[in-house]
Amino acid sequence: MAEQEQRTEFVDLVRERRAELGISLRELESRAIDAESGEQARFGWLSKLERGGKVTAPSEGLLIALANGLSLPPAVLRQAAAAQFFGLITPVYSADRSTRVLVAHMDEMNDDERRQLADIAETFARRRAQSERSAGD
Repeated sequence: MAEQEQRTEFVDLVRERRAELGISLRELESRAIDAESGEQARFGWLSKLERGGKVTAPSEGLLIALANGLSLPPAVLRQAAAAQFFGLITPVYSADRSTRVLVAHMDEMNDDERRQLADIAETFARRRAQSERSAGD
């Protein structure tokens, strides 16, 4: 239990993302619903979570509800919950979560969409390299 009290990846993610979106806990509650299971992130649980109170690990339905409410891929919330509640370490892709979110969205893409995204990344890398060479001349 001491491990859970020391780790804050999940609560930090929820708190920071809610602040980025500029929404209240009540607004998050109204958005955070899993349409399939009907599970909803309730105000009391969200408030307790953000205050650092003792909460149990969220269920899959609650993770999906939060993903909906926070406009994040469920995989991002799963990783943060695994780190905070179970001590599982996940790779840190970037300080601002952007790479982790991108990777999570890639899991939702079909093969053609992933190839298109890879083409975009390669084009960006070539243009950046050309720009750096031009700046060095």
